[in-house]
Amino acid sequence: MADQKHPFASGDLVTKTPELTLDDLCESCGLTKELITTYVSEGIVEPQGSDKMQWRFSRIHLIKVRRASRLERDLGLNAAGVALALDLMDEIEVLNRQLLQYERHQGPDNL
Repeated sequence: MADQKHPFASGDLVTKTPELTLDDLCESCGLTKELITTYVSEGIVEPQGSDKMQWRFSRIHLIKVRRASRLERDLGLNAAGVALALDLMDEIEVLNRQLLQYERHQGPDNL
């Protein structure tokens, strides 16, 4: 039997198009529906759809859920702590991009 690559394995093109079901996301991340539901309730990910059966996640959500799971496991954070940590990490990323853009505009000699 030939090896079959899961359609949402790492290395695939990352898109914002919602195409993953809750089951797909759970399988891809190795997490339970309950944990993903907790992440949704904490605002860590925001699927499209009004209920669990209709939820659709993008591959961007897949990356964020994997990151959230690592924070929870490695740092012992609860879901609310994970949400806060992810928000702060996103803000740091934005600030770093702004700083880089500023430095490019100003030049290293003008800092």
